Amino acid sequence: MTFDLDDSYVWDFWTAYDAPVTHLFFLHAPRTLGDPELRHRAARVGHAVSTDLLTWERLPDPLPEPREGLDDLATWTGCVTRGDDAWWLFTTGLSRADDGLVQRIGSARSTDLVTWNRTPLLLEADPAHYQRSVAAWPEEAWRDPWVARDEAGTWHLHVTARDAAGGPGAGVVGHATSTDLVDWQVQPPLSEPTGRFEWLEVIQVVAVEGRWVLVFSCLSDQMPGAAPGDGGVWTVPVAGPGAPVDVAAAVRLLDERHYVGKVVEHDGAAYLMAFRNQGPDGAFVGGLAGPARLRWRADGRGLELDPEDQTGAETFERSIVATRTTP
Repeated sequence: MTFDLDDSYVWDFWTAYDAPVTHLFFLHAPRTLGDPELRHRAARVGHAVSTDLLTWERLPDPLPEPREGLDDLATWTGCVTRGDDAWWLFTTGLSRADDGLVQRIGSARSTDLVTWNRTPLLLEADPAHYQRSVAAWPEEAWRDPWVARDEAGTWHLHVTARDAAGGPGAGVVGHATSTDLVDWQVQPPLSEPTGRFEWLEVIQVVAVEGRWVLVFSCLSDQMPGAAPGDGGVWTVPVAGPGAPVDVAAAVRLLDERHYVGKVVEHDGAAYLMAFRNQGPDGAFVGGLAGPARLRWRADGRGLELDPEDQTGAETFERSIVATRTTP
């Protein structure tokens, strides 16, 4: 097990690397909630640092007080990216005003990855391209922003979304663009709905061994017609940030005992971390597992755990054996 807290559930996460330190940002909620499913509406962002991905020092939570109309109910998954003169933190916000049913993207800015100042950003889905009716779907999916810059200098925000037409398996890669990380324009999705995934959660677009890949997660209960356990962490090659995504070609990297897999850079290599989703009894576990070294599959269709890193691969198997007793 890589990172966990005794008094809090820990699940979705993202990282930023400022050599030689890796900054870990993670969702947490108190274990005193009792039912781990209640954690989603109590989520806040935590912060820890490490130089080896194994030993972590927790820091104070990064964000100032919740912002009314954005995340005064809960804060969900985001990303950190380095701009020309500062670091930028993008997060998902849930507001009490609409009982958390509408998801919005906010941001904050920092020069040291520790002290963050919120910006006015409040980015919502465009109904011309994305499903927004809670009558057709339980919530407006517009979350888990991942921001990366293309070779021309345009910033691309990739986001969990559903196609405006709705229907089974309407999950798409939502998209917005910016030239300055401040003003954003919502664009049409980068993928077509496949009927396979209701949503593509916690998207990451990253280069591994010089080739770009998109990573996302989806559990079997959000995959129409899938058998229990068929979900997990998925990868698919892409041309780069903001490029079209062939979601139908995605291949599975991890089964759903682990979730929200992220590629993490360390010492020039790519490693996988993920949170522990299900123990042997099927119950939620929490806490992060890994790291395990990654490589491209021989067929080039996606990523796989590097079999030469036996210790890393075994870390994922061992991490799900223990379950916690909820206080």
